[in-house]
Amino acid sequence: MKLEKKSLREAEEWKKAGYELPEYDLDIIQANTKKKPTWIHFGAGNIFRAFMAVAQQKLLNEKISDTGIIVCEGYDSEIIEKVYRKYDNLTIAVSMKQNGSMDKMVVGSVAESLLLKPETSDWLRLKEIFENPALQMATFTITEKGYQIKNASGYLPQIKEDMQVGPEQAKSYMGCLTALCYLRYLAGKLPLALVSMDNFSHNGDRLKMAVLTIAEVWEKNNLVEEGFSGYLQDETKISFPWSMIDKITPRPDSKIKEMLERTGLEGMDIFTTSANTYIAPFVNAEETEYLVIEDNFPNGRPKLEHAGILFADRRTVECVEQMKVCTCLNPLHTGLAIFGCLLSYTSISKEMEDPLLRELAVQIGQEGMPVVVHPGILEPKQFLHEVLYVRLPNPYIPDTPQRIATDTSQKLSIRYGETIKAYQKTGKSLEQLRAIPLVIAGWI
Repeated sequence: MKLEKKSLREAEEWKKAGYELPEYDLDIIQANTKKKPTWIHFGAGNIFRAFMAVAQQKLLNEKISDTGIIVCEGYDSEIIEKVYRKYDNLTIAVSMKQNGSMDKMVVGSVAESLLLKPETSDWLRLKEIFENPALQMATFTITEKGYQIKNASGYLPQIKEDMQVGPEQAKSYMGCLTALCYLRYLAGKLPLALVSMDNFSHNGDRLKMAVLTIAEVWEKNNLVEEGFSGYLQDETKISFPWSMIDKITPRPDSKIKEMLERTGLEGMDIFTTSANTYIAPFVNAEETEYLVIEDNFPNGRPKLEHAGILFADRRTVECVEQMKVCTCLNPLHTGLAIFGCLLSYTSISKEMEDPLLRELAVQIGQEGMPVVVHPGILEPKQFLHEVLYVRLPNPYIPDTPQRIATDTSQKLSIRYGETIKAYQKTGKSLEQLRAIPLVIAGWI
C-alpha cells in the first residue's frame, strides 16, 4: 500500500490493515474547496495534521461540511514538497492510547497545500483565496516566535524592510499576511476571522498586534489606502479570537514507522528538513485533545463543535488557558522536563515510573489547585487527574524532557509565577510551596 489517492481505491486492503479511510469523495471536496475556500491554515506541521485536519475530516465524513482545508507553510518549504504534495496531501494520523492500542486514520481533509512565498505561483492562488467572499477563517499554528516583529533592538530587519516597501513587496511572514488582508480589504472590506491556535496566552492579541502594527505604518507612509487599519480594528469585519489548545504531538517516532510498515504501508520515512523540522508522512499523537476558541467569527465558521472543539466567550477561553498553563498541565510538564534533563531521562512516561518524580508532578498540581482559575466548561480536578494518571504516564507517547525543556526561561514566569502571585494576593503563605521552588532551583 502507498499513501496516494489512487491507492485508496483498494479500500478493503486498507481496512483489513486497520486503517480508517475518508468517507467522502476527495476529488469533489478538492473541487469545492477550489471554488469556495472557507478555511485556510498557516503552519503545516504535526499539530495541524494531528488535530485540525482530523477535526475537519470528521465534519466531512458526517456530511456537515463539503469543503476541505487549504494549508499554507511559510517557514519550511520542504514540508510542503516532501510530506504533502508527494503524498497527494494525505496524512496518516496515529492516535496512541494508554492501553497500547492505536487508531490509524488516513486523513484527506487537506484539499490544497501552498507556500507563503510571493515569488512563486502559489502567491497568486493565495490572492484568489483572500479575495473570495466564502473565506471564513484563517488559522495559525506557527509557534509563539512566529508572531514576533521586534526584539530589544527594535523591529526585526525583515519586518522593517516590509514596512518601508509596502504590501506588494512584503516578504516576512507577518508582512505577507498583512498584505493578504489588504487584498481582502480592497475586494470589498470582506469579513474574516484570524485565529491563532498556538499554545500561549492571549494569542489572538499577539496576532492582532503584529498585523495592525504593520498596517498602521503602511497607512502612515501612504503605502495603503486610508481606512485599512480601521478595517482591521472593526470586529464586525476582522476578528482575532483567543484560543487554548492542548494535545501532545511529539516528533514522528521510529517505532510508529516500523508499525505502519508492518501493516504493508510503504514510504513512511522520517527525515529532518534543512530548517530542522522533524517530519514524516505520518503523525503520532496522544488521544486526548482540547481546543477552546472564542466564538467571534464575523463571516461564520465551520461547525467544529461536532468534532469536539469547544466555543465560548473570551473570559472562558482565558480561564481555560490559565487552568492548563498555570496549574494543571504545563507546570507539571516543565518540572518533569527540567529534572528529566538533569537525571538523563529521555522519556516523560519513564519519569512517571520514578516514585519521586511522580510525586513531584502530583505536588506541583496540588500546590496550584487552591488558586486555580475554574473555567466552568472544564473541571480542573478532573483535568489534572487525567494529566497525572492517563496522559503523562502513557508509554506510547514518545515525548522527551529535552523537547519540552526548550525555552524554559521564557516559560517559568507564566507556569509558576502566576501561582506565586495568586498565593500572595489571597494571603496564603509562600512557605506552603515546596515543589514549585524546587523546580525553579532545578532550572537554575
